[in-house]
Amino acid sequence: MEAMEIDSEKNLQRKHSTYNLLDERFEIQKEMYRGQQYSQIYFVRLHMMRTLLYSLVPNWKPHLPVCTVLGLEKDKECIVVGTLYKHMKLKPCILDEYSKTRSTTPLVKPHNFVHPDDHLVLEDESGRVKLAGMLSPSVYVTGSIVGLHGKETDAGDFLVLDVLEAGLPPQIELPLKSREDKYVVFVSGLRVGSSFSNPLQLQLLVDHITGHLGDEKEQGIAAQIVHVVIAGNSIEVPRGLLNGQNLASKDQSKLSEPIKELDILLTQIAAGLPLDIMPGLDDPANFALPQQPLNRCLFPGSSAYNTFRSCTNPHCFDLDDIRFLGTSGQNIDDLEKYSEAKDKLEFVERTLRWRHLAPTAPNTLGCYPFTDRDPFLIESCPHVYFIGNQDKYDSRLIKGSEGQMVRLICIPKFCETGVAVVLNLGNLECHTLSFGTHFSS
Repeated sequence: MEAMEIDSEKNLQRKHSTYNLLDERFEIQKEMYRGQQYSQIYFVRLHMMRTLLYSLVPNWKPHLPVCTVLGLEKDKECIVVGTLYKHMKLKPCILDEYSKTRSTTPLVKPHNFVHPDDHLVLEDESGRVKLAGMLSPSVYVTGSIVGLHGKETDAGDFLVLDVLEAGLPPQIELPLKSREDKYVVFVSGLRVGSSFSNPLQLQLLVDHITGHLGDEKEQGIAAQIVHVVIAGNSIEVPRGLLNGQNLASKDQSKLSEPIKELDILLTQIAAGLPLDIMPGLDDPANFALPQQPLNRCLFPGSSAYNTFRSCTNPHCFDLDDIRFLGTSGQNIDDLEKYSEAKDKLEFVERTLRWRHLAPTAPNTLGCYPFTDRDPFLIESCPHVYFIGNQDKYDSRLIKGSEGQMVRLICIPKFCETGVAVVLNLGNLECHTLSFGTHFSS
């Protein structure tokens, strides 16, 4: 089934766009878990990133020798490439919960674990060395790969004089043909079934997207929406019911009600235009990244349409030759716990400049123990990089050293803010859609 027409009487036709799904590297297909450890994903990451950083050294500091951690010599300046490890005083340790001696540090869950005493260590296959100098521990996290210019000190530390990051990856050129106004709607954190969820607000969003709201002008704008992306946390299941016991029939219906309600909303959208749904932290999907697509049998109504796509998290696709890459927010939320920045978009930009979607995985962020690849490496720079389930909307256009241009977007939680984000494919400009249902007396 496919339906694209908005209103035949007024002769409004919905615009189309060409779509190309690029989620293959995030799909777990033939991988087998045989008890492998996480060291291999770090080896693969270091190997891939070191090759890349070595290729950048001749343009950076060609006069300096490149050596390994084991090959460092006292007071001799050189460049060394390795994986950063951040030693954190406040980082929670599972063993503390079983410690017989009461720890002086309280077992609380602070919002951020950064401490002034944190320090960085650089490791490669040959060894590890403590870092001193200009590298700020509050910016970096365990798992990021950098090149460092410096020298070994009398104390055996490596004094960092300069840092080489991978920078923005190469980018496919934006299509040059005159780009018309077409819109993509991003929404996240619908949380259907939660106490915060407002059914009227959700229905207003759906009615706006499908062209059932407003006058002819409003419907004309709605007809230019060519794609909808739902970036995680669409359902809230009552967790109190999931206690390992057999469920009574009334409890079973409580579990399935939010999913049925979401399917009704998605069916209305899919009947009018293409829709991608990504799993999030609280959705009925696997916990570890990359999260696999939500099972289509959860959505009997909407999955009958060929416009409905259940996708992975992270999610990558092309729309009219414009490259999109995004996550449901776990990677950035984890960075916020273990490092500091002036705003969320700075964390988002860092992942692009480090060329890695989730540098803290597998250290503090759950991920699948890949053995021969690291799917989170960003090899091609997106034109649009979106992050779901953030506290507020924010957006910025950043530029790379080779002319790359990327639109960064933080998508707010819809159930708390009533805000969706609209991107214009014609010029990569962004604005918000706000749906309020409270009337002032």
